[in-house]
Amino acid sequence: MTQKQQRGVLEALSGLLLGMFVSMLASTVVGSSLPVIIHDLQGDERDYTWVVTAMLLTNAISTPIWGKLADLFSRKMLYQLSIVIFVLASATAGFAQNPEMLIASRAVQGIGAGGLAALSQVIMADIISPRDRGRYMGLFGGVMALATVGGPLLGGVITDGWGWRWNFFVALPVAIVALVIVQSTLHLPKGEKRKVSIDYLGIVLLSVSVALLLIWVTNAGSDYGWWSATTVWMVGLALVAAVAFVFVELRAEDPLIPLNLFANRTFTLSVVASIATGIAMFGASVFLSQYMQLARGASPTKAGLMTTPMMIGVLASSMIVGQLITRTGRWKPYVVAGSVLLIAGSYLLTTIEYDTNFGLVSLYMLLMGAGVGMTMQNLVLVVQNTSRPDQIGVASSGVAFFRSLGGTIGVSVMGAVMANQTAHLIGEARPAIGAALRGLGDQAGYWTQQLSSGAVPRVADMPPALRVIFEQAYAGGITTAFWVGVPLAIVSLVAILALPNEPLTSKTATERVAELGDAEAEPEPQVVSQR
Repeated sequence: MTQKQQRGVLEALSGLLLGMFVSMLASTVVGSSLPVIIHDLQGDERDYTWVVTAMLLTNAISTPIWGKLADLFSRKMLYQLSIVIFVLASATAGFAQNPEMLIASRAVQGIGAGGLAALSQVIMADIISPRDRGRYMGLFGGVMALATVGGPLLGGVITDGWGWRWNFFVALPVAIVALVIVQSTLHLPKGEKRKVSIDYLGIVLLSVSVALLLIWVTNAGSDYGWWSATTVWMVGLALVAAVAFVFVELRAEDPLIPLNLFANRTFTLSVVASIATGIAMFGASVFLSQYMQLARGASPTKAGLMTTPMMIGVLASSMIVGQLITRTGRWKPYVVAGSVLLIAGSYLLTTIEYDTNFGLVSLYMLLMGAGVGMTMQNLVLVVQNTSRPDQIGVASSGVAFFRSLGGTIGVSVMGAVMANQTAHLIGEARPAIGAALRGLGDQAGYWTQQLSSGAVPRVADMPPALRVIFEQAYAGGITTAFWVGVPLAIVSLVAILALPNEPLTSKTATERVAELGDAEAEPEPQVVSQR
């Protein structure tokens, strides 16, 4: 690639990078301020989980839809539409007056963010070959890392300085700039016009199946038992919808997720591996911020700063490995190494307590961050390398969908595990809590009222005698939640080891489509009979 070509690619990517940064930032910037937000809006632990889960849910469901639309309509137009949806939803979230309004706004935000994340990968495949894409994948991985782990830091600073509502307003000017840059710098070749058939029934069935599973996971153990009549009908209906979705996809003219993709071994194994990466990325972002505030009594700003080692791990590993892949053309050793680091980081985070030496906690976060950075974007890269050029959009978004779905379900499961374990530990500590309250004198009434309200407490404001009890309880709940990701990280390593080690092509998706068209246009040789 010449210098002029590289300059043109970087100009086109600048808008995509900004859009992707904004979409990821919207998901993570509230991480460190959620305890404050939920406390101010009088929400409980389930609201806490759903503010994150609602966005991840619609992000996951909309990702394959955007990917399919990308194979049918103008990708540039769809990308700009995603930005507009995101901007409007962000403004609405900033004016939320109760948890329900905030959750609904976050759900719409997720639709826009899903488009930004999915379409940026598809457009990137249009203009850069897999062999050259390594260095640019490093840029995307770095941006995702900066937003994923740097978001809580920015959110903490904004919350302490201007109030939590500005967490939603801060992304608006960046999104508008991205819209302008994309319009002026992104020039894609016009695709061939063809008959459009949108799989509406598939969209509905997929949405019903995923939404029911997430609602069940979030409320089980509190509103109803894990083994109850409600569980039976919710899980049963989710499974029926999933089976119906498969049958619909087999018959649809333009299926939402073409099931023949799973005949591609690389796609199937990358999907399995991406699920663990999604849980690590989203789960760490949400629950490490909770750990810093609820188990170590940090302020939102300090909690964001304390998660910096993970950001460094993702940022450094994604950029360095991206460059190495471009130079050598080899990808598998780096992805395998990243999967091993992911297992190590996931396991070590299950061992932390409220008073664990912070140097050790930082090391564990660094290992997990490096694992995420080395695997996340490169799994999309290997899928794009082996997919048919006319299915780049749906294949790329398919991997992103299952990564988001894994992260969404993972956060929901981790939230349920944390809530149940924390409630259990607080229940066991009731005698100690009672003794601590009796020793508070005039403040006893105030803190008794705060604890009985059901809202997430502000642990940093508690008197020392009370604070240490709740720090222990929340540390126990959060570290138990981290166990959810460990077995899945091991499965991810097995899947990555089984990935075919295909060499990276040096042709862009656009060039491959043109080649495919030329091959189909060539007339078949005529057989002339000899007399």
